[in-house]
Amino acid sequence: MANKFSVAVHYNDVLGYIEYDEDTHKAVVTLPDEKGRKLAEEYLGTTHKINVPHDNLVDFTEETIDPMADVRSFQIALTRIWEETEVYVDWSRPVEFIKKYPTLDSLPKGGEHFELSEN
Repeated sequence: MANKFSVAVHYNDVLGYIEYDEDTHKAVVTLPDEKGRKLAEEYLGTTHKINVPHDNLVDFTEETIDPMADVRSFQIALTRIWEETEVYVDWSRPVEFIKKYPTLDSLPKGGEHFELSEN
């Protein structure tokens, strides 16, 4: 069974998601905006020096982070991706929502009821 971590993202008004596979140490950026997708892929494909917090809000250590090394490094890199790419991580938006409704045109219209899970 694959171990994957997914997170919703957006670039300008375009919604997408990034999925990291812990078994293969690779990420797939699914973002319909080509520029945003390329920026995210380039960012995730390089190492970064990031001030990582520890015990409190003033306890930071600069660490070199390889986003593809493991899921923790991937998550740390995502906390800074917007600074270099303007690709924003939507931590609270369910990835299932993006997969089911990838565009504004695909959203239910006129107050229709919708569910994310298939029942």
